[in-house]
Amino acid sequence: MSQHQLSDHQPEGGFSTPVGSRRTFFQWVTLAAAGVVGMGLAIPLLGSLISPAFTRRRLAWVDVGAIDELPAGRPTQLDHVTTTRDGWMEAKSRKAVWAVKHPQGEVTVFSPICTHLGCGYRWDNAENKFLCPCHGSSFGINGQVLGGPAPRPLDRLPAKVESGRLLVMYKDFKSGLAESIEL
Repeated sequence: MSQHQLSDHQPEGGFSTPVGSRRTFFQWVTLAAAGVVGMGLAIPLLGSLISPAFTRRRLAWVDVGAIDELPAGRPTQLDHVTTTRDGWMEAKSRKAVWAVKHPQGEVTVFSPICTHLGCGYRWDNAENKFLCPCHGSSFGINGQVLGGPAPRPLDRLPAKVESGRLLVMYKDFKSGLAESIEL
């Protein structure tokens, strides 16, 4: 290119005319602003749709009965219906717990599942202990292992008393392990 041709494209002082027009510039600014607003709305919307899939099962306090109806020093099986919400699914199921009201008035609540292999156990009044019919594990009134292959004491459930009612938070635990691990 000759010196004459360069001077035709570049004005004096070294400044050049911008490519495009003011209209093109504002179109790009408008599109960028719309994109930012769109992303600002889309991210929370997608989060609300996807987040239930990543949330852990929610546990709630369940009323299992009046505290006055529990006999002191004798385990009582209490049945209740619980609602479990897992992601988008909501399921109602019948559950049972074993509650022991101590002479001092406090209550201990046990999961109804044997810690050995997950069988259900029962209270035997004659032997004064919990007995698992599957493999012969036995537990004392405070949940300690008395015999059999059970690797740990009975799993305790969170419990509280409000307005004379026993409230329990039902949890599931892995069976066959020496330590209590919640599912």
